[in-house]
Order: sequence, then structure tokens, then C-alpha cells
Amino acid sequence: MRKDKTDVISLPVEFDRSKIDSRYRFVVAVIKRAKELHQGAVPAMPTRARKVTTAAIEEVLCGVVRVLTGEAALKAEKEAGKLTYENMMDEARQKVSFPDKPTDLRKDLEEFLAGKNVLPPEEQ
Repeated sequence: MRKDKTDVISLPVEFDRSKIDSRYRFVVAVIKRAKELHQGAVPAMPTRARKVTTAAIEEVLCGVVRVLTGEAALKAEKEAGKLTYENMMDEARQKVSFPDKPTDLRKDLEEFLAGKNVLPPEEQ
């Protein structure tokens, strides 16, 4: 049996309805924050929780994590999509400017190896 009950949160969780308009938005905010913490983000406040989900719930309940609602949420979602689109376009441009064909590198390597007399058996 567990002696340490620091990771237990009593359900249902009560939150400030003036800051978070629905349980759905609360759950989505906790999920997103837990994902960030799981991927290595630094906790926004000191916590005794060992699980990222518990830490995320604590952060959202304390108001440390900002939860956007209404027009602000729509605007932020649109901006995030725009940034993703811009990142994808940058990656596409880089692929065009740096082709994956290593022909020059292969030629240089073959010349180097020929000078050392260390060519692969099929080319000697």
C-alpha cells in the first residue's frame, strides 16, 4: 500500500469558471500542458507531484498556465497554424536548395580514396 499520497487528486476538480469556461477546455489545457511536461518542459511552479498529469492539473488549477477562451483562443489557434505552415514551407525551400543527391560528395570521396589506393573492390 502507498504511504505517500502526494500524487492523489480528488475528483471532480473544481476550477474558476471565470477563467476557464468549461470542463472540456480545462481537460484540453491539462492534456496540452502534460504533453509539454512529458516532452521536457520545465514545470512552471514547484510541485511534489511525480506524474506529469498531476503537475499539469496543479498548474492549470493555480492559474500558472494561461488558458485562452473565446476570440483570444481562436486567434491563437490561427497563429499557431500559420507558424506551422511557415515552418513547413521553410523545410520545403531547404529541400529545393539542398538536393539529396550527393554526387559531388561521392566524386570527392572517390578521388580521395583513389589517392590512398583504397577503392571499393568493384571500382578497382
